[in-house]
Amino acid sequence: MESSKSVDRGLPFKYADIIDYQKDSIVSKTLIEQKSGNITVFAFDKGQKLSEHTAPFEALVEVVDGAGIITIDGSDYRLETGRQIIMPANIPHAVKAEEPFKMVLIMVRG
Repeated sequence: MESSKSVDRGLPFKYADIIDYQKDSIVSKTLIEQKSGNITVFAFDKGQKLSEHTAPFEALVEVVDGAGIITIDGSDYRLETGRQIIMPANIPHAVKAEEPFKMVLIMVRG
């Protein structure tokens, strides 16, 4: 099963269309990877999660399909399609899919 599609530079696309859900999995596709930061699209199947961790950089999360739970410093936030949240550097955070959802993670370094 194809989990993601290629993104052609210079052509329009929708984040939600470039990655597919896979049963019992988290799928990711990195669109840009630079010293200054990364842009990665994720598809979480229901019940999948990223356990609590910290990162040394700030990151912006935008939900582009469905809804997910983002936990930051012990507080849960339910984000639906079109909603964003900034995860501060060095603060514990986690991601949980109570239903299938897709998100974009924009990590800024420096």
